[in-house]
Amino acid sequence: MRNKQVLEQLIRRITDPHEQVAAEAAAHVDILTKPPGSLGKLEELVIRLAGITGQSRPCFERRAVIVMAADHGVVAEGVSAFPAEVTPQMVLNFLAGGAAVNVLARHAGADVLCVDIGVNADLDHPELISRKVRKGTANMAKGPAMTRDEAIQAILVGAEVVTSEVDRGTQIFVTGEMGIGNTTASAAVMCALTGISPASAVGRGTGIDDIGLQRKATVVSQALSLNAPHAEDALDVLSKVGGLEIAGLTGVILAAAANGCPVVVDGFISTAAALIARQLAPVSTAYMIASHTSDESGHAALLREMDLKPMLDLNMRLGEGTGGVLSLHLIDAACRILNEMATFASAGVSDGSSQGEVSS
Repeated sequence: MRNKQVLEQLIRRITDPHEQVAAEAAAHVDILTKPPGSLGKLEELVIRLAGITGQSRPCFERRAVIVMAADHGVVAEGVSAFPAEVTPQMVLNFLAGGAAVNVLARHAGADVLCVDIGVNADLDHPELISRKVRKGTANMAKGPAMTRDEAIQAILVGAEVVTSEVDRGTQIFVTGEMGIGNTTASAAVMCALTGISPASAVGRGTGIDDIGLQRKATVVSQALSLNAPHAEDALDVLSKVGGLEIAGLTGVILAAAANGCPVVVDGFISTAAALIARQLAPVSTAYMIASHTSDESGHAALLREMDLKPMLDLNMRLGEGTGGVLSLHLIDAACRILNEMATFASAGVSDGSSQGEVSS
């Protein structure tokens, strides 16, 4: 009961972004030395960032990728090309700095925080954030993935990690994840909350073949039929067919919003978490920055459902937070435009408003 109350308090802290500050940023963008709107999405992005942070000149010197790691019992149904043992192995790779997200995060000047929220192994590493709720979910094709209380506990784990980072000065967050089987859980969450069919929602994940893809859709259908998650109750959906890392990322998104920080949403799994967060706290969507369109089949449809417009489309489907980290470069570029570009007045450049000008 206490965890439920803590979650409700967190949700109540999420308020609308600062409209006045966004308007001030928009007014400044309009007097920079360029035709109005000529920098397109970069202009829209920096105006949003100003409203989110309440700073008319946003700048993100400290940034973090939060990689939530957990296992999935549904892997027993043969939905992945890789065995479950890869989850703990990849966690150690993250901690050693050898994964793709580590490489891209170093390039973007971001910290990578790896959280064991539900890995089905005993892991010990000085840099691991160990917040295990349970050793992986149960097989959702046989029953609920976890209890409602466990789902709430996992959400609060994500929120606590964000709160701790905010206290250390982190200003922007990227969602990342690791968990063999998590595209299956994400597809099930998507289907339960949107009504999209399993055949349209499932993708190849780790690289399954056509037979595996059909099996995956069948497993999602079976899980939805057996567990009958309530579409109007995000926590019911999350607990019955979700994953511990999906729950943790839901908490990351909610806590980032509650603390006035933008949260860069990575790929399919992260967007499934964003869908849960939106249902729990609709205004949290205003704090979400969509990084890219994953090559996973259902991701584009899920982004449309969320009305999130991604910055990149690179045919990526790795997860880990890789697309989100790449997007930090565009966020930095947008902020530099606002903070460093000359205005027409400061540069002594005509803004084209003079009636006496002759156009060519």
